[in-house]
Amino acid sequence: MAIPIIYSVKRIEQQFNTGEQPVLVMCSDVNTYVCKYMRSTATAYKLVCELIGAQMAKAWQLNTPDIALVKIKPTHWEGINLSHSISAPSLGCRWLDGVIDITPSTYARIPANVETFYQLLRIALFDFWIANEDRNANNANLMYDVMNDQFVSIDYGCVFNTATFEYPLSHLTSTDTILWSDLFAHIVQSIQRSCIKQLIERLNKEYENSILQCKLIWSEIIEDIPHEWNVPQTVIKDKISQLFDEKWLTEAWNNYIECFNDNINHE
Repeated sequence: MAIPIIYSVKRIEQQFNTGEQPVLVMCSDVNTYVCKYMRSTATAYKLVCELIGAQMAKAWQLNTPDIALVKIKPTHWEGINLSHSISAPSLGCRWLDGVIDITPSTYARIPANVETFYQLLRIALFDFWIANEDRNANNANLMYDVMNDQFVSIDYGCVFNTATFEYPLSHLTSTDTILWSDLFAHIVQSIQRSCIKQLIERLNKEYENSILQCKLIWSEIIEDIPHEWNVPQTVIKDKISQLFDEKWLTEAWNNYIECFNDNINHE
């Protein structure tokens, strides 16, 4: 399904004080979106990564917010202290209510049970596969949906080894993942080792199907990437194709298991 194209309907009133300085935008579909945008006319590799990561996460059936391409009217930028004259679409991530950010001060509020543990295992495996270097002990890039008892995966600007398009994919290290975190330790201590083995076996079976679902949509994803972001389709195709290389798939799984075992022992 094509990514919807929507429009801002009022002046921007909030900007977040994080690395990409996203803005909160009320849009024409009557929803609010956290929008990341081109900050210069240079190639927008991180926006491309955000879009690809979000769509691949959906194909994995991870709980992640809906995205849209948001065309923000020039006059609507006047509500914040930001001069912005680039007309390229921004990438909007739908604002969610009833969620909490996962931080060192909130992780202990997350239920430590088999369901949350398996959700975390799947998110971590996704990161190993897509080389997401920005979900770790210091930066979970997760929220928790309290009403539905689900993790919410967010922020994909650092997939492909932090938006590295000129070099081949490289594997994550044991300490650079969400597995090496207090959140993981908090949950895993409540899970019986026999149950862990069963969950890993289940995950292994789901891994192949998740990859297959991504193969079915990757050409559509490329078509959805705005040409205004200035990243050639040939470059994007080459990068995505690396994800489906059999050697990469096998190594990503083996690396995941090795790091998982390291972190179980660490815990």
